[in-house]
Amino acid sequence: MTAEATDRSSATFSDLFDAVADNVARVIQGKRDVIELIVLCMVAQGHLLIEDAPGVGKTSLAKALSRSVDASFGRIQFTPDLLPSDVIGVTVWNRHDSSFEFRPGPIFANIVLADEINRASPKTQAALLESMAERQVTTDGQTTILPEPFMVIATQNPIEHEGTYPLPESQLDRFLMRIAVGYPSRTAELDILRTHGGHSTLDDLAPVVDRSAVNALAEAARHVHVSEPVQQYIVDLADASRRHPQLALGISPRASLNLQRVGRARAARAGRDFVLPDDIKAIAGPVLSHRLLVRPEAQLSGVSAPSVLEDILRQVPVPAGPSST
Repeated sequence: MTAEATDRSSATFSDLFDAVADNVARVIQGKRDVIELIVLCMVAQGHLLIEDAPGVGKTSLAKALSRSVDASFGRIQFTPDLLPSDVIGVTVWNRHDSSFEFRPGPIFANIVLADEINRASPKTQAALLESMAERQVTTDGQTTILPEPFMVIATQNPIEHEGTYPLPESQLDRFLMRIAVGYPSRTAELDILRTHGGHSTLDDLAPVVDRSAVNALAEAARHVHVSEPVQQYIVDLADASRRHPQLALGISPRASLNLQRVGRARAARAGRDFVLPDDIKAIAGPVLSHRLLVRPEAQLSGVSAPSVLEDILRQVPVPAGPSST
């Protein structure tokens, strides 16, 4: 790490979190809420899917995060002819010592950018998603554990339908969050023209935390207390989604666990050692929307997963009183 890197011995959770978010914000202007979500996803040890139109900064956001952490980085440009071995690696014959050796692919990195994931075949997508779920790679009977921290940031352009392979619901469920960057405000876009017109600030980014700091943040978040009323609130949300008349697929138990994980990370970022219902409500959209499947007849009426989720959040009563006990 550089001399400017944050001193983890004296920094709090919020200090380290803000150091990363502030560094990324040097590249991605006017998107502080999006930046904090991606850092929360990293701290919660999950994977992120960024889905938005071309040119809004999806790849730059992923690169800025990777450069803010002193860790290894791998990039996979997904194309229709990409093979699973191009992702996980391949075993080759070494003529010098007459043996087979495994040459790891770009998946063996702390932060992996899977660019335009929906342009690769389902078989190649499955190879990546299996590594994401199991955090290990098995080739020729040999299992290799992926490094910690390990985070996949996948991007896809929703408007590219020709020559793409949309991720099915079962594979979307592997992503802890799905977010959209969105177009910048007028002020932010003017800042982009001024700061990136002749030279990209991405080239100037230096790491502000190291791998051990990220692992320490994840460990601290895991120890944040979740009271029984808050856990009941999460289950009530899941149950309401499974009974909602406009949904064919509701929240899975994995989604409930993920909601709790991100809730813990958000509470720690706020300087609390307990989760509030407000933490759950604040991150419900990016954690749950992509896991809900709207019935076809409801889709024809213009119903979307985010609108159904908003309806569920309005209907399910929020626990009253403090949630720290």
